[in-house]
Amino acid sequence: MFNDIGPLELVTIIVLAVLVFGPDKLPKVIQDVMRTVRKIREFSESAKQDIRQELGPEFKDFEFEDLNPKTFIRKQLDNDDLGLKEIRNGFDLKKEMAEVTDAVHSRDSDSTSSASGSAGGRVDMTKKPEDGTDRDDRPPFDADAT
Repeated sequence: MFNDIGPLELVTIIVLAVLVFGPDKLPKVIQDVMRTVRKIREFSESAKQDIRQELGPEFKDFEFEDLNPKTFIRKQLDNDDLGLKEIRNGFDLKKEMAEVTDAVHSRDSDSTSSASGSAGGRVDMTKKPEDGTDRDDRPPFDADAT
């Protein structure tokens, strides 16, 4: 619950508590706070038990932590019925990236060696047309069209 409180912050809280309540009333205040926390925990546990009893035996393995979206999604992704583990284990990112890299490098080498401008049915979009016309001419800018 208080995992992110450091030692300096804890000392500061203790000093403030001693200053606000005084050293003689501080033990009584701590007991009252702990009693309240225990009552809240007992109330929440009894409410959980009542809900489980009302849901019936078909929800005997129901956990309230599953209502958290992160926990629910994690539990569903770990479910073996969907076959996601095989998909996840069968996908090798390094292998896929190596295949893509090889494909890109082989396409570049094929297109530079090819004189027709296409390699294996692919058109090299970076190559300029060889018919002698200059395709870098832009159409005139029309301010009314924009």
